[in-house]
Amino acid sequence: MTSVTDSVIFRHIFSTPESSEIWSDTTRTRYYLQFEAALALVQARLGIIPNEAGEVIKSRCRPDFIDMDELAVETKRIGYPVLPVVKQLVRSVNEVKGGMGEWAHWGATTQDVTDTATVLQLRDTTLLVSQALEEIVKVLRDLASRYASTPMAARSNLQQAVPMTFGFKMARLLATFQRHQQRLAELLPRLLVLEFGGAAGTLATLSDTGLALQVQEDLAKELGLNVPEIAWHTERDRIAEVGAFLALVSGTCAKFALDVKLLMQTEVGEVSEPYAPHRGSSSTMPQKRNPISSVYITAISSTVRQLSAALFDAMVEDHERSTGPWEIEWIVLPQISTLTHAALMHTLSVLQGIEVHPEAMKKNLDLTNGAVVSEAVMMALGRKIGRQVAHDLVYDICREAAVDPSASFLDRLLENEAVQKSGIGKGELEHLCDPANYVGLSEEMVSRVTKGFLSDVQSPN
Repeated sequence: MTSVTDSVIFRHIFSTPESSEIWSDTTRTRYYLQFEAALALVQARLGIIPNEAGEVIKSRCRPDFIDMDELAVETKRIGYPVLPVVKQLVRSVNEVKGGMGEWAHWGATTQDVTDTATVLQLRDTTLLVSQALEEIVKVLRDLASRYASTPMAARSNLQQAVPMTFGFKMARLLATFQRHQQRLAELLPRLLVLEFGGAAGTLATLSDTGLALQVQEDLAKELGLNVPEIAWHTERDRIAEVGAFLALVSGTCAKFALDVKLLMQTEVGEVSEPYAPHRGSSSTMPQKRNPISSVYITAISSTVRQLSAALFDAMVEDHERSTGPWEIEWIVLPQISTLTHAALMHTLSVLQGIEVHPEAMKKNLDLTNGAVVSEAVMMALGRKIGRQVAHDLVYDICREAAVDPSASFLDRLLENEAVQKSGIGKGELEHLCDPANYVGLSEEMVSRVTKGFLSDVQSPN
């Protein structure tokens, strides 16, 4: 095992079969060959190379014509996989028709092929991400609506703050994932761009044909990519941006996982991960039900954030073709991509089967002996006696209720002389002290998010 993503044991935890296939040697080589086939066809169509050469080159641009063992040996010897692929392609084409292979890779350079293949792999990766985001958004929309009015304690600095609803919590997560959908739609036009400029990006090898830019435009169209405004061999903002996006997405997954872990603590028990026999169990403590999916999400997200930082180092490239930073992308992009998709699928799985415990939420709202609604009381009193005076008064009453729980927060309010003089009666105090009456605009905000507040969100195809 060289990494968890290619481990027989761990690969379906820290990766997914779909994302791993995208970043496999076979897929990468297939995209190299797709570039070479498209280039030959375009150049034959424009009369730059013989028509017959274009057809024969295309016919041999298949991975099954590539000896992968030879490719591995030659890549180690040469240092890059593109030239060994091109050499095998030339040989294969010449076996069909002598001399025709010499027209392969006409006017291109190694990085043109590599970068374009990487863009195609990222296209496939972002499609998986888009599909996962769409499913997550659907589930979150349902959860937010279903629990829109289910009260629970909001937490601030890990302490109970004020009441809110579980639906409100899910709607916040929903809004975040919807913003990720927006971000993805915005960055794709910048990411899905052809690289084809030749040695230094100037298309010098084809400039004498008068058709160099036409080749570039037609090649981009053939591959379903956008035309570059200029070469970007050492301008790596496109790659760093998608890496940062994937770090953002996995970070959101980790924020959700952290909340699940905290809410799943024995002393809290407000939600649980989906039950499956023995999942998250301990080897020695039979009672344990660990939040194992959230554990994986946490580890994955942390790793993605660290790896994505390397892509910012890879932006600092020398002159027109770099000496080292470019190869950073080869190391981290496959890991970032496969790890992020795994995090999304774990997140989706938890959301689809999450167990919500409203009774535990209600029970926990009573833990402070009523003080969880102290803000509501303070604001009502503030209109009568001033906000700061009310704050200090309620603070002291909360302290008394915490030290001596024999009397509730409401009882102490009813007994307090200053509260009695404020003119707020028992009925109003009872209403103020019901956590369900102080969830603010939780339900309205849930409705705003679930009914398409971000109506311009478009899922990329």
